[in-house]
Amino acid sequence: MRHSWWGVGFLVVLVGGIFLLDAVLMPFVAGMILAYLADPLADRLEHWGMGRVLAVTSVFFIMALVLVISLLIVVPLIIQQAKQFGESLPVMFEWVKNVLAPKLEEWAGYDLQTEMDNIQQVLTKHWRDAGGYLAQALGQIGRSGMALVSWVTFLALVPVVTFYLLLDWDHLMQRLADLVPRRWLADTLRLAGRCDEVLSAFLRGQLLVMLCLGVLYALGLSLLGLNFGLLIGFVSGLASIVPFLGFIVGLTIALLVAVFQMGTIWAILGVIAIFAAGQMIESVVLQPKLLGNKIGLHPVAVIFAVLVGGELFGFIGVLLALPAAAVIMVLLREAHDRYKNSSLYDDGNTLTQDANVKRQLENRGSPDTRDSS
Repeated sequence: MRHSWWGVGFLVVLVGGIFLLDAVLMPFVAGMILAYLADPLADRLEHWGMGRVLAVTSVFFIMALVLVISLLIVVPLIIQQAKQFGESLPVMFEWVKNVLAPKLEEWAGYDLQTEMDNIQQVLTKHWRDAGGYLAQALGQIGRSGMALVSWVTFLALVPVVTFYLLLDWDHLMQRLADLVPRRWLADTLRLAGRCDEVLSAFLRGQLLVMLCLGVLYALGLSLLGLNFGLLIGFVSGLASIVPFLGFIVGLTIALLVAVFQMGTIWAILGVIAIFAAGQMIESVVLQPKLLGNKIGLHPVAVIFAVLVGGELFGFIGVLLALPAAAVIMVLLREAHDRYKNSSLYDDGNTLTQDANVKRQLENRGSPDTRDSS
């Protein structure tokens, strides 16, 4: 009983610390997640003969190179296309109201024009509110130089924390294992392995699937000549964190842009072919190769975890949501397995009871029984 209270106390202190030190923990949590993601590559380089310092430096150089390329090339293009897309929204709304809505009402009897008026009013209201909030935020940053300095400091700390955690990752895991009471060590290592399996499947595998799908959609739509192809591919890749959501969101936006921009059946068929090819490649190549038979998180669990984490602990809660959800899922499965093997579930008479129930069901369905009734 005393050991249980120790565990409850530790959990309360941990949650309270996260709640109180929300902003301060951001660079450390982000660095821990990045170090976890990069550790397998560093271990592989170390296995190939590199020293730990050289392996970590090489991985860090690769991560920095990818980040620099993204900031110099990809991010500016996405921002530019997002700006152009925002400027094109009023024209697209007018086209939908004046061209598409009358045809849809003629074909299906659905009054899309009224719905578009309501949507436009809501978007205009929230867009103005967002602009006001952004102006207030920028003004607050301008008045409080320390807030800006703090954010810059936190962002600068992320690579530093990542480097040192990655350098000592294996030693830190060993020290944590040494702190576990010996009677719990076997179960703790087994559960930690299952948690690592879930996190590996989701964080590493699913993120690579999202990246590949985003690149595939962006490249295909750009080659088709569709405006905002890079932006649509980026959004589709991000939404692919939930299976089929990226496909649905990307296909819907791309079809609307294709009809508005080109207005030909070939453009529509081209968009459908690109997203169909993406789904086929994901099912046949990406999922088996990158995820395999690993245990992943259910899409509903992903959405729920992110929303709850953000609501309770802000940005830190979003970062910790998926690892926490993975741990909780593993613990729930462990509790489920123990319950199925317990005397509460199976008291030794299960086989006899199951045989009696099966015999009664068979007797109810037999012709003699039905005739006699």
